[in-house]
Amino acid sequence: MQDFQGHTDWITSVAFSPDGTRIVSASGDNSVRIWDVSTGKQVQELQGHTRRVKSVAFSPDGTRIVSGSSDNSVRMWDVLTGKQVQEFEGHTDWVTSVAFSPDGTRIVSASGDNSVRIWDVSTGKQVQELQ
Repeated sequence: MQDFQGHTDWITSVAFSPDGTRIVSASGDNSVRIWDVSTGKQVQELQGHTRRVKSVAFSPDGTRIVSGSSDNSVRMWDVLTGKQVQEFEGHTDWVTSVAFSPDGTRIVSASGDNSVRIWDVSTGKQVQELQ
């Protein structure tokens, strides 16, 4: 059994990569971290959120991660480089949940602003809002 250590505040969300070799975690320390399942070692720390990260998910192909935060933002990250590749703006309250569509072309996010928003991954634009 592996012990994954590194976050400095409570962990709010975790997800396996599609191939099962990585885990992504979100934390109240404002960070997203990627872990190697076999060793338990941290592979990347994704920084950019300014408040607690509430939710994380891998893209279906495992090359991207989406995160949602109490800073009202949804961000997409490159798994290999750890760099932010997109920020999806529009929520006016905490983002509480995020997910990729099965084909990886859309991201869905839910927020304390009582909305669910659907985003186009390639353009970063909102394509639908549900209230």
